[in-house]
This record gives sequence, C-alpha cells and structure tokens, in this order.
Amino acid sequence: MERTTAQAPGTARATAPHAPDAERLRRWRMVLGADSADSTGCTLTGQDAAMDGALNALYGGGAGKKPGGRGTGGRSAGLGASAPSVARWLGDIRTYFPSSVVQVMQRDAIDRLGLAALLLEPEMLEAVEADVHLVGTLLSLNKAMPETTKETARAVVRKVVEDLEKRLESRTRAALSGALDRSARISRPRHRDIDWNRTIRANLKNYLPVPGPAGAGGAGGPGGAGGTGGRGTIVPERLIGYGRASRSAKKDVVLCVDQSGSMAASVVYASVFGAVLASMRTLSTRLVVFDTAVVDLTDQLDDPVDVLFGTQLGGGTDINRALAYCQSRITRPADTVVVLISDLYEGGIRDEMLKRVAAMKASGVQFVTLLALSDEGAPAYDHEHAAALGALGAPAFACTPDLFPDVMAAAIEKRPLPIPDKETQQ
Repeated sequence: MERTTAQAPGTARATAPHAPDAERLRRWRMVLGADSADSTGCTLTGQDAAMDGALNALYGGGAGKKPGGRGTGGRSAGLGASAPSVARWLGDIRTYFPSSVVQVMQRDAIDRLGLAALLLEPEMLEAVEADVHLVGTLLSLNKAMPETTKETARAVVRKVVEDLEKRLESRTRAALSGALDRSARISRPRHRDIDWNRTIRANLKNYLPVPGPAGAGGAGGPGGAGGTGGRGTIVPERLIGYGRASRSAKKDVVLCVDQSGSMAASVVYASVFGAVLASMRTLSTRLVVFDTAVVDLTDQLDDPVDVLFGTQLGGGTDINRALAYCQSRITRPADTVVVLISDLYEGGIRDEMLKRVAAMKASGVQFVTLLALSDEGAPAYDHEHAAALGALGAPAFACTPDLFPDVMAAAIEKRPLPIPDKETQQ
C-alpha cells in the first residue's frame, strides 16, 4: 500500500473543477498522500482528512523513528514510541476502514515500524483487529510476553481460533465422515451385512436375460422371452457390505507441522484442524510440531489455543528427525495418513528424509506433503526436495484451508489427491 508521488492528471486547470473532476482529484489526493497535496490543488476536510492522517502516519515519507527511538533511514510513521498513541491510531483505522484493510495496515505497521514489541502491552492487544497473521506474531513473541499480557493474548488467540472452527468444522466433519463411511465398506460381507442397493447398482453390467424358447432364434430381453414376462438375473460378482459400527478408530492421522517462522499461518490452521480431527471418534489424531527439536502436542488437542501456545515459532528445521518420530508411532500403516506441512527447507539429512518417506509409502501409509496450509498464496519452498518427493509418489503442493477437507477425504479413501493447478504453486 505504498503511496506514490506521481503527478495527478488535470492539475493544470486554472478554473475550479466540476463535480466529477473534483471527486477524481479528491481520490487522487487520497492516493498520493500529503507530500503531493500541492500537485492536486485539493484540500481534504472532515473524515477524508482523518483517513489521510491515519494513512500518512504509516505510509508517509520523510525521516523518522521507529517506536523506541531507532531511525528508519527512510519512510516512517508519525506514531512515535507511545503505546497510547499507537492504540489511538489502531482505533482510528478500525473506524475508517473495513476489517480486511485494517488487517493489512496492522501487518504493515508491524513489519515497517517494528511495533511487535508494543503488542506485549494489554491495551494494545485490546485495540487490534484479530486475524491469523496477528496470532502468528503473538506466538512468535510468546516467550517474551509478560504474565500481565498473556491472558489478553490468549483471549485474542481464542477469538481467532473459535472463528476458524466455526468456518471450517462442519465442512471438515462432513467430508471426512463420508470418506470414512465409504472406506469402511467391506467387499466380502456376511449375508446380513450386504448393502443390497449398492450391490445391485455395482453389478448391473452383469445382467443376464432369460434365454428365449427353443427354436426362437435368440434370447429374450429383460422382460422375458417372447413377452412371457420372465425375469433375468444379475450375477453379483462384487458384494458391497455396510461398514460395521465400531467404537474404535478406523484411520490414524499424523499431522507433522514445521514450526519455523515462515510457517506461522500454517501452524495456526493445522492446530485448528488437528482439534477438529481429534474430536471425531473414528479418527485417531496425532499432532507433532518440529524445528530442530520434535514436540508431540497430541495430549493438548482438545484445546487448540493450548496447542498454539505450546509451539515455538522460529529456529531451524530438521524434517528427517520429525519424520523418524512420526514413523516410530505408526502401528497400522495401511490405515494411516501422514500429513507433512513444511516448506521443505531441510536442515537435517536429506537422503534419510527421502528414505523415510519411501519406507512409509512402501508399508502402505498414505503420505501427503503440504508446502503451506494457508490463504497466503503461492509459498516459497525448496523446489528440489518437492520434486524428489513427487518422484516418490508424494507430490508436494500448497493447500488452502477450504481445500484441506477434500485432501484428507481423498487420502483416507486412497483416491488421487485434488492437487491445485501448477500455476498456483509457482
């Protein structure tokens, strides 16, 4: 949202502009910012002036200082080092701009002006617009957060998590419940377990008509020979049975999540999905997060907020070590889905990592590699490692939260994965 210093069109007119021109100049003035006010000849008043002030505080030019007194050496805001002034600015932008724009401006303020430290103050957290990206920032500050701020931070994180659960839970449960039911059907059922409707549909190709009468010169049709009303026969080569109700888990799911700093949004979504999957009794779900160390957060899956505060964003990456741990916990390979969520920038032993993936797939494990689990667009990732996994039959691709239920349903049913178009992965 960089403001430009280009010359606005129509500024050479000596006479006052007509209404359409005045509106056009007003919009150019808002785009160009205070530094270019003279080029438009337009003066802002009222709410326009207040909006322009909020924008100029973040995107305005000139030398200045970051909060805390450090020089930026370039563009800077006029927010100063005062937390109350920043809180007022946050309140202003929430008044003048829609939520989606507020979230972008907040992220820009954190990135451009070093405001992350001010998020450690409760009054600041109460003023911000909570979203996935803010949660990622708070998690990265978790260890530095004073006790007086932690409860406020947890409340912010919980609000975001609850909103995500409302949006994602029903579709996830519907997609996976259907996949689990279909995968549970048996092909050699006892007589009482036969699903006759599906069995008949599956064997219609095996319909045998009643033979025609002797000397009639052929077989009769489905209505019988020569219109006698006889009935043909369906040969049930394949019997389809109902899956028997069971309190035991039908499938095991292991979510193996990279918690390096670039994966912040993916960690948030993976924690929410982990909690949803763990609530389904037909799934046994394990959540493992890793950097150079491996942490099993499965016992906290009943509360995704606890999961998130159990992560530590940042640090290196040892995918091989994490996969070794996950592999050691697999007891039913043919009924297990392993989901690796990582940008694949491996700091461990590359060849060992690939050997582990190959071994898991050979044992019957459904292995899924997601380069990101977020709405942030095409991610940065290690193309060489992604290609190597693809050669093993484990294609790596970025996945949005809305697509994730379909990916998991396909993995559970051992169908081809719904991989997005290649263009979106570049």
